[in-house]
Amino acid sequence: MIGIVNRTLLAVAGAVLLAAGVVLLTAVRPLKGRAEPLLTAADRRRYLHADGWWWWVLIAALVVCLLLALWWLLAQLKRARLRTVAVDTGDGAFALLRGRALSDAVAAEAGALDGVAGCRVALRGRRGSPALRFAVELEPHAVPADTLAGLAGPVLTHARTSTNLPGLPAEARFKVTSHRARRVS
Repeated sequence: MIGIVNRTLLAVAGAVLLAAGVVLLTAVRPLKGRAEPLLTAADRRRYLHADGWWWWVLIAALVVCLLLALWWLLAQLKRARLRTVAVDTGDGAFALLRGRALSDAVAAEAGALDGVAGCRVALRGRRGSPALRFAVELEPHAVPADTLAGLAGPVLTHARTSTNLPGLPAEARFKVTSHRARRVS
């Protein structure tokens, strides 16, 4: 979602800046030529000292633009990774497990599977209901079904039992590493 908003804002800002540049370089209708001031004395008297509703509309539009810009800035600062996971200790209390430690441990266990060249694990969701996202890089000889069975079997079972979250969802994305043909001499 935030990627779509970023591209849209960038396109709108680019279009506005391009239009402003064209207007300033060509000195077309709004500027009435290069020698004319932006606001004439008559315009300044009419618009800057006028009482009317359009000043309130202008201020409201600027406030809306400011609030949208602040929302966009806060969305950029938001972290996508889950920092901690609440683990039930069994005695009515909860322990906090660092999300980075859990994802590193699961990635190391998944990376040890046969046919896996590399694995990254991201922890998403909320503290009480996390989800795992695997990015698995397969070797050229690997069978994806066997790797998926290894992930769904021992790797996820171990992660679910260690965090005491039997419903820990997971999503896996596979990518095959590129390999060069060996030279035969």
